[in-house]
Amino acid sequence: MLLSVCILLSVFSLSGGLESRIVGGREVKPHSRPYMVSLQYKRQHKCGGMLIKDDYVLTSAHCLDKTTNYLEVVLGAHNISQNEKSQQIIQVEKYIPHRNYTRNDFTYDIMLLKLKTKAVLNEFVDVIELPENNEDIPARVECSIAGWGMEKPGGEASTVLLEVSLKLQFSFECKNRWRNYFNSEKMICSISNGKRAFCQGDSGSPLFCDSKLQGMAAYTDPANCTSKKYPEVYMKISAFLPWILKNIKRL
Repeated sequence: MLLSVCILLSVFSLSGGLESRIVGGREVKPHSRPYMVSLQYKRQHKCGGMLIKDDYVLTSAHCLDKTTNYLEVVLGAHNISQNEKSQQIIQVEKYIPHRNYTRNDFTYDIMLLKLKTKAVLNEFVDVIELPENNEDIPARVECSIAGWGMEKPGGEASTVLLEVSLKLQFSFECKNRWRNYFNSEKMICSISNGKRAFCQGDSGSPLFCDSKLQGMAAYTDPANCTSKKYPEVYMKISAFLPWILKNIKRL
């Protein structure tokens, strides 16, 4: 089992498989999720994210690579292939990955982006409400996640925002498969039904359960996003609240 996990991790590092996209989703009502962020490099979608303050975005630390000096944050978008009047494009002033994050340990796969200018909040762009406390989330709860990307493994990325519904699983199911790469205190687990999942390109997108923000897409099997063998993993945002608030107040 450990060998299988190591092989998957090597694929992540070589192919960027940690980036994720929505598979089997449905189109979201335009601008019904005004906190959604598309992180782009040369106008190409790279990762998802969420606006948590008018000048801060929360996303995945593994989205940080050699291209990040050129990343732009696109807010107020529905169709990212068009120059919608609702869109606001803002450059990143500072990247703040968790200091404990490494490419070989995803326990702290979380990052803040300080924007060069503040977003203009309106009906198309708004901040998302963070969880209030670090509480346990029961398994089998119905959740949803949205993002821009492939509608099937190996397919073309979607130009419009898609969302997919899924149910959380017991943490031990992720622990059994991912072993030491899954931390039940800082991560959330779900398993694809073979048809719906997140996949390459949507890392950093928010996970909602019972209409409350709970997690953020982190990693899955890069070879087959809809695999029932390897569960999908999300960062548990409430576990990082002290870190988030400390860094926002510091700058």
